[in-house]
Amino acid sequence: MATKSPAVELEVGHRTVRVSNPDRVYFPARGETKLDLVNYYLSVGDGIVRALRERPCMLHRFPEGVAGEKVHQKRVPHGAPPWLETVRVEFPRYNRHAYELCVTEVASVIWAVQMSTVEFHPWNSRRADTEKPDEWRIDLDPGPECDYATVRRVAHVAHEVLDDLGAVGWPKTSGGKGLHIYVRIEPNWGFQDVRRAALAFAHEVERRAPDDVTTTWWRKDRDPAQLFVDYNQNARDHTIASAYSVRGVPEARVSAPIAWNEIDDAEPGDFTIATMPARFAELGDLHEGIDDAVFAIDELLEWADRDGVDPGETDD
Repeated sequence: MATKSPAVELEVGHRTVRVSNPDRVYFPARGETKLDLVNYYLSVGDGIVRALRERPCMLHRFPEGVAGEKVHQKRVPHGAPPWLETVRVEFPRYNRHAYELCVTEVASVIWAVQMSTVEFHPWNSRRADTEKPDEWRIDLDPGPECDYATVRRVAHVAHEVLDDLGAVGWPKTSGGKGLHIYVRIEPNWGFQDVRRAALAFAHEVERRAPDDVTTTWWRKDRDPAQLFVDYNQNARDHTIASAYSVRGVPEARVSAPIAWNEIDDAEPGDFTIATMPARFAELGDLHEGIDDAVFAIDELLEWADRDGVDPGETDD
């Protein structure tokens, strides 16, 4: 029987975080281990904390590595260190609540990795008011027959619409086949209004690129060669992997911030836990200015009223 590798203790800021089973292979494509994952998150510490700061965060855990079972965990378990911060979120549909991880420092991220977390999925609101999003998420989700050239074309159209609105978009790879664009917004509206604004934006992108884009909600009704602008990622309690989050795939891909001028050349597979530390050391956090570029969604809500946009209710 194979013996477990001894635990290691790491000094992370002014915290000590114990990492058990550091040699367990988490990513079979290149054999990267749990400790490799820890070292990756330490290397992009400022970036991952900025992406997660004070947001309720769901954890995607892989106790046996990404080839094993995935566990979706909302609640911070009993026995977490007393310094770990949490935020209470409500689930009205089920008349329940949970205390979710609320990252304020790199040690919180490393603690989560010790708990076998690979992916971090934050809300688009913060603990000051979890019912008022401050992040609008544009998810460019390609259909099964949609190539990456289409994703690139649509990203440029979305950039054009954002420029017309006077909004600053911050792109990143999804870590899969798509792209995400984040826009910091004033936390003055509820989730339903932000969804309405997101759908109005998606309709405008569709109008400008009708051959490439669909906003049809039901997957069965979409052209599989088109790209879906997924406005519903702005619904309450819907989450997607944050900037700098590793994805639970064998190649250890990362949802990586990129510059607009990289979109035509960058490939999703370029960004992994093996390549990102050097990139971050050279370029820093490409999303560093996101909190200073705040957009008011009033004009998008006017578009929604003009177009009769109604994305429907959701309380999931």
